[in-house]
Amino acid sequence: MHMSNLSPTSPTSPLAPYPPIPPTEHRSRAPEFYGFVAWTSTSLAFVLYVLWALLPDEYIVWLGVEWYPSREWALLIPAYSVIVCFLTYFSYFALAIAGTPAFSDMSTITDSRAHLPPTNNPNPYLAYAYPNAIPELYDIPIGMVNRVIYGPRRSITPAEPVHNQRDI
Repeated sequence: MHMSNLSPTSPTSPLAPYPPIPPTEHRSRAPEFYGFVAWTSTSLAFVLYVLWALLPDEYIVWLGVEWYPSREWALLIPAYSVIVCFLTYFSYFALAIAGTPAFSDMSTITDSRAHLPPTNNPNPYLAYAYPNAIPELYDIPIGMVNRVIYGPRRSITPAEPVHNQRDI
C-alpha cells in the first residue's frame, strides 16, 4: 500500500508521512500585501506630517516643495480629530438615551416575547409540587418577583399618621 493514498495518519499507518504532504487548498496572500501597504503608507504619511510640522521653511523649500498648507493645521488636525472622536461618543450616548423607554413604560418590564401563563390555570408556578410533573416554563411576573423580594404590600390607612423623622 502506497503512503500517499492514506490520510496523514490512519489505522494501518499511525505515523505521519515524512516529508509532510503540503495542503491542497490555496490560500490567497492578498491580505498580507494589503496589510503591508497600509502599514507602510501610514508610516510614510506620519513621517511626512512630522517633517511638515517641525522642519523650518527653508528646508522644505530646499526639498523642492513649493506649496504646503499653513503650519497651524499641524495643531488643528489633531485637535479636530479629538473633538470628532468625543462628539462621536457623545452622539452614540445621546442616541442610546433617546432610545431608552421611560420608567413608566410597560416595555421596561416585559416585551412581546414574554411567555406568561394562561389566566385560567389556578397557579402554574406550583405545578412542580405534583409527583413526576415537569412543569412548563413561564416568565415570572414582576409583581410576584416584588412580593418575594420586598414582602407583602403594606397598606397605609388614613387613621395611621405618617411621621417624618423631624416630627419625632
